[in-house]
Amino acid sequence: MTTAIPGFRLRFLGFFGPQKQPAAVTFGPGLNVIYGASNTGKSFIVEAIDFMLGGKPPLRDIPERVGYDLVLLGLETLDGKSFTLWRSMDGGGFRLYEGLHQTPPAPDVPYKQLDEQHSDKNDANLSSFLLGLCGLRGKRVRKNSRNDTNSLSFRNIARLMIVNETEITQQSSPLFDGNPTGNTPNLATFKLLLTGTDDSALVASNKPEPEELSREAQLQFLDQLLDDYRERLKELTRSPKELEEQLEKIDTSLRQQAAQVNTTEAEFQEAAGKRREVRKRLEESRERRAEVGAMLERFSLLDKHYASDIERLRAIEEGGTLFNVLGSRHCPVCGAAPAHHRADAECEGNIDAVVQAARKEITKIEVLRAELSTTVRNLEREAASFDRKMPAAVRELDLISEVVEELITPKLSTLRKSYSEFADKRSEVREAMALYATVQDMERRRADLEKGVKGEKAGALASADIPTTVAHSFAKTVEGILTGWHFPEAGDVYFDSKTRDLVIAGKSRSAFGKGLRAVTHAAFTLGLLVFCRARQTPHTGFVVLDSPLLAYREPDGTEDDLTGTDLQEQFYAYLEMLPTDTQVIVVENTNPPDTIMKHHQSLMFGKNPHHGRYGLFPYTAEPAR
Repeated sequence: MTTAIPGFRLRFLGFFGPQKQPAAVTFGPGLNVIYGASNTGKSFIVEAIDFMLGGKPPLRDIPERVGYDLVLLGLETLDGKSFTLWRSMDGGGFRLYEGLHQTPPAPDVPYKQLDEQHSDKNDANLSSFLLGLCGLRGKRVRKNSRNDTNSLSFRNIARLMIVNETEITQQSSPLFDGNPTGNTPNLATFKLLLTGTDDSALVASNKPEPEELSREAQLQFLDQLLDDYRERLKELTRSPKELEEQLEKIDTSLRQQAAQVNTTEAEFQEAAGKRREVRKRLEESRERRAEVGAMLERFSLLDKHYASDIERLRAIEEGGTLFNVLGSRHCPVCGAAPAHHRADAECEGNIDAVVQAARKEITKIEVLRAELSTTVRNLEREAASFDRKMPAAVRELDLISEVVEELITPKLSTLRKSYSEFADKRSEVREAMALYATVQDMERRRADLEKGVKGEKAGALASADIPTTVAHSFAKTVEGILTGWHFPEAGDVYFDSKTRDLVIAGKSRSAFGKGLRAVTHAAFTLGLLVFCRARQTPHTGFVVLDSPLLAYREPDGTEDDLTGTDLQEQFYAYLEMLPTDTQVIVVENTNPPDTIMKHHQSLMFGKNPHHGRYGLFPYTAEPAR
């Protein structure tokens, strides 16, 4: 009877949420390629696969995932059994369903609940389930220099199968994750995959003396602190050199932003000052115009009074003149003779004086009226000037306000926000650098403590080394891959037992530029898959590679630039020829060769809402403002 090959492949990854359109990608055996524009969710797929295979939450908080609360991952074993994993976007435990469910199963569909934490006490956890699919359940790996062992967790091997964009360019060995305390179990896991033999037979050293117990307690405490600090550092960056370069770039950007903010602030102050000046002038003009208008109304009324007074005085003048013309006659009322008139009883009877007084008053009023007319004409000219100038002032004020409100203010707000973001980022980088300094200090202290372990560590590491013949065969597998890809510096490859990394044509893998490090890291990961399948040792059967061809997009210098070479074509041609019991998922920004783009398991994210697939998540138009 033929024994089924251990391992499994990924079938689909889906995101679901109430009121949200499902977002899913499917995978098949052999080569799968996801390529296209930046910021379309390609790297998020890699992170989500790792998350669904037990990676620690939370998933990266990108705007597109808002509204989605559930992730489904379909798995298929190489003997045809299929399963679906269900997990909340916020993390926590898993539901395990039999069969492939590309939409959330109904509540009445039976499932098994799996804890997210690995445990060798029971099998009701994701790690034990996945290890069982790979033929690795119950295996143990060395933990430390005293030959203590831990139960193998799926997380021990996941980092050798799922390589994100940050890890694929790292300068350290693909076996190491930046945590020195994890180097021993990481190497033991690699040895287990290459040889198929775990560390169950190891016998731990005798219990140490009280002094050694105290030292061990200190080491454990330091290890706990270091683990916490390293977890925080993973969220920030991986290399102190990268931090220093990043801080220098941020400081440069901050200086540039500060200069732009100051310039724009000066523009704003100048425009705002001019606006205040124009507004003040306009308000003063309006107040004066209103005052002139009120004065004109009052002067118009005064002119009417003057006109009325003149009419009254002219009537007196005309009446007096008539009295002088008529002469002495009998009274028309009583008929008395002129001799009996008593004109001087009530007045002097000097009609000429009255007429002359009326005439003088008329002359006086006419002079005042003429002065009033001059004043009114001046006021009317002033009012007309205001009426002519104020619309221009209003237009000037509107134009300045438009420039301030629509151009300068938004620009200044954007620059201030950007400056604040750079300042926050600088604080994060400085915090990371402080954490690195703390970690380095703790590591020095830990190293001092470990010096007193009587050389046990050296002996333990020596015994943990991979058998020479196995390491040689693995290195030759990688050498064959690099040669087949037409790697520019291909040559003799061997596995260095000190650095736990490859040496290629006499050059340490870490000495290459980041683009070639990505290529060689991909060769290391694929070499492990091919080697395990050829030797029939345990392996998941799949690998996920994020940006292995970075040298085509962001070369680290001329020696790192693969543009113009056929490595990309040879890379994909090699992956197409892998056997059907393997699965490779490649995520890239650069377009693969035409033959690969036409492949039914190639998917392009175009970031074009009107043509093809926009990205991992459906396109949603921004709400109108």
